[in-house]
Amino acid sequence: MWPTAVVSGMFYEQRTTVPETPADLRAEYDDQLASIVEQRGLEDTADRTDVDPAVLEALLEDGSPDLSLADAAEIQALEDDEPDAETIETMACEHLLLGMTTAVLDVDAVESHLEMELDAKEVQQKIERRAPMSFEEYVHLQHVIAGRM
Repeated sequence: MWPTAVVSGMFYEQRTTVPETPADLRAEYDDQLASIVEQRGLEDTADRTDVDPAVLEALLEDGSPDLSLADAAEIQALEDDEPDAETIETMACEHLLLGMTTAVLDVDAVESHLEMELDAKEVQQKIERRAPMSFEEYVHLQHVIAGRM
């Protein structure tokens, strides 16, 4: 069964549309993650994840803090009926690969459209989870891929 395309959903879901800019997409996801932290409480979230409490506070203050994809997955996994963080991170990267296939994009094409400095090799390593990925990098990659579907 193919994943459902969403306009707005959890960051790890398959998307076929995105807002106009990567910043808009990041703001959407930051709001979702902040909502989880707010519902769970700062202290409980800090206790149940490896995310720095200062980063969690920045999320609550409408910031867009430095997060890794793994950090975002840990926060997302606190929601009821969500998979564990490792599964969320895996699904996120698999959906990037699926999106590249659907949009007929290779890593060179993705690199050429990125608004950040990553070369094709780095793009491939990050999507294949052979190198750590920041949440910002994930958002930019998702924006490029889904924006060309």
